[in-house]
Amino acid sequence: MAQNVVDTSNLPQINDARVVVLTSKWYDELVRCLHDRCVGVLNDNGVIDVTSHTLPGCLEFPYAANELVRHDPDIDAIVCLGVVLKGDTMHFEMIIDEVVRGLGEVSRQGRVPIINEILPVSDLSQAQSRAADDELNKGIEAAVAAIEIIAWRRELQKPSHPQ
Repeated sequence: MAQNVVDTSNLPQINDARVVVLTSKWYDELVRCLHDRCVGVLNDNGVIDVTSHTLPGCLEFPYAANELVRHDPDIDAIVCLGVVLKGDTMHFEMIIDEVVRGLGEVSRQGRVPIINEILPVSDLSQAQSRAADDELNKGIEAAVAAIEIIAWRRELQKPSHPQ
């Protein structure tokens, strides 16, 4: 199945937003490519307060996101970037299932959008094509999702004006 190119030309400018990017140290070169494209799109659309943290692996993302939200409730969004490669055991399923469940829980309880762009792949070529330095890089999609959800939330929080 062909990947779609995400249009970044009409994104809202998100000034004064604070975004945290969590990355896994596994498959560092691929994750760095995701990170760089993500941060580039965020910066191009007004997000200049971007903090990045590299964690031991994706399984630590829910814990780290929870700690970040607890200690800094003014974060506008958290973006999670990583690669999990399917092996011969159930370890892959355990990691992906727990990370998705945990991030959802933190997002709802902490009331902060969490963008999950962890690539669950069967072989590294799948991750390489999704982290390539081109317009199909999934880091771009993560940034777009963060920008759009921040803009949506800000619009939702505006006081209603009487008509």
